[in-house]
Amino acid sequence: MQNDTHFRHENKYLINRRDMDCCIRRIREFARMDSHAHEGVYFIRSLYFDDDSKTAFNDKESGVSSRCKYRIRIYDMNDSYICLEKKIKEGSYVRKESAVLTRNEYDMILNGRMDFLLKRDEKAANDFAIECLVNRLRPEVIVDYERVPFVYNHGTVRITFDMNIRAVIDDTDIFRGSSPAYEVLGQDQLIMEVKYTEFLPDIFRAILPCEGCRQAVSKYVMCDELKMKFKEVY
Repeated sequence: MQNDTHFRHENKYLINRRDMDCCIRRIREFARMDSHAHEGVYFIRSLYFDDDSKTAFNDKESGVSSRCKYRIRIYDMNDSYICLEKKIKEGSYVRKESAVLTRNEYDMILNGRMDFLLKRDEKAANDFAIECLVNRLRPEVIVDYERVPFVYNHGTVRITFDMNIRAVIDDTDIFRGSSPAYEVLGQDQLIMEVKYTEFLPDIFRAILPCEGCRQAVSKYVMCDELKMKFKEVY
């Protein structure tokens, strides 16, 4: 729920629930739960966008070092905070630019009306509108998951555990809760993300999963791949 104004390190680990439980027990000793997490967890739903050439998907799969992707994100199925995000990646660094939307603005975007975004002050809104108008950016897939988040002020460290990652493959309206969502990982698997700006304190390095667990996994790619498989079958 934050806007990253500076580039940050982002490391991802594919782990199991036992690994998560071990990490959380140790993290609680020096980090605090993110205040946005009610009862320790919150639900995230993101609508990802891509163009006809599937540039965001293919750039990730090809390992292009400089790339970006757009998404609209909500929390706990609530329309009080709707965020348009542009996630920018440069090598191993990431940064997010964002613009908060009203429900009416979200509906306008879903109906293909982007011109109003060009009048917004936020660069993310301007860039998104241009991509939609010039490169035919369009809704691609909805990604659902539950997140357990921790924060640590020194080094602006943020550690999250993303569980039950699912793809909604037959709908692109994030507020329509009736569409089925399909698991993209095994029930015991999840993604641990470690983000920090300047440095990662040694106390965190000591609890990180093994280096073999570190992977450049993408929830968007996994969910879009599942959607494409469904299309091939049906």
